[in-house]
Amino acid sequence: MPTPVPAVNIVNMKTINEKLEQWAIGKIEAEFHDDVCLVLRHKTLKLDRDSGVTGLESYVPNTTRSNALARTFIINGIGYDLFPQTWESLEKMADVDHYNLTSLNDAEIIWAQRETDRQRFESLQARFRANLRNPDLMLKRAQNWVNSAADLFADMLFETKVYMVRQNAGYICDFLAMAIAYTNGTYFHHGHGGELDELKKLKNVPGGFGRMGNFIEKFELTIIEKNIDLQKKFCRELIQQTKNYLCSLTPQPQLKKHRAGELADWYHELSYTWRRIYHYCDAGDAVTAYLWGCMLQGELVQVAGEYDVTELDIMGAYDSKNIKAFAESAAKAEQAITEAIKADGTRLDTYADIDEFLAKNN
Repeated sequence: MPTPVPAVNIVNMKTINEKLEQWAIGKIEAEFHDDVCLVLRHKTLKLDRDSGVTGLESYVPNTTRSNALARTFIINGIGYDLFPQTWESLEKMADVDHYNLTSLNDAEIIWAQRETDRQRFESLQARFRANLRNPDLMLKRAQNWVNSAADLFADMLFETKVYMVRQNAGYICDFLAMAIAYTNGTYFHHGHGGELDELKKLKNVPGGFGRMGNFIEKFELTIIEKNIDLQKKFCRELIQQTKNYLCSLTPQPQLKKHRAGELADWYHELSYTWRRIYHYCDAGDAVTAYLWGCMLQGELVQVAGEYDVTELDIMGAYDSKNIKAFAESAAKAEQAITEAIKADGTRLDTYADIDEFLAKNN
């Protein structure tokens, strides 16, 4: 049976907070005055039922000696954690480059060693709020969380322990939800508390893409799903949905591509890869043809992004039972490349035999 949470004595709520803050400040002034810059209170991550009981949270150290001030303890069944929070971590929060943003923006100073310390903290809060209003920055930070979710999903695919899959699914949902909140210029002030309800209040949330359904619906389904294979499936769909959403918000740069004619040297080199593919297709070696096809496909995708040529698909036609169709797909791509080069006014440096080469390159 779980241990019941003790009821809080309402009469003593304010007294507990005041006494704890007075204790911390008294201890700092007596033992750590030159070692601590600030003492902070924070309430948005606490349960409503504990309002007034908790608040004292962290301090900003000035020297490593202040590490002796840090401690955890329990009073009347409620845990407390007085911990150091460095200026470096607060700077990251101000730049929206930290998981725990609420410890900066939703914190209050209850003691400051110097007025300059107070001003420095408040300037970081102001910088953070200004960054929330910077859509370009928030979009970049959102993308970082989507990337983190995708990295976690890659590990999750090979996980078989039920508890680990469920844990990772929760983190993925959380990371993606934060990304969406960022695109709305906000974050979750209460952490996981009411996160789903907060999502529902946001103005811009990914809608359905294909048969994926609404993000919020999929978010909730992922959390409550008991089958871990379905959880993995839902996580993949959530990641894809959020990627599509961020892509729709990202201005697409108008890059000036290089002329197709500049691909001549590239084609001279890669022509042997085409020759390899044709050879292994003729030999019926579907595995080797596939591997060389992957290499060539990567090259074709890259040049399409940099040069004035269409992105060409050769791997889509691959079928180990019909390797001839794959060779034909590669041949069409080769023809498209050579025609684009010639159409741009560039002559390929080709020779019928060694004698012709030597004659023309004397």
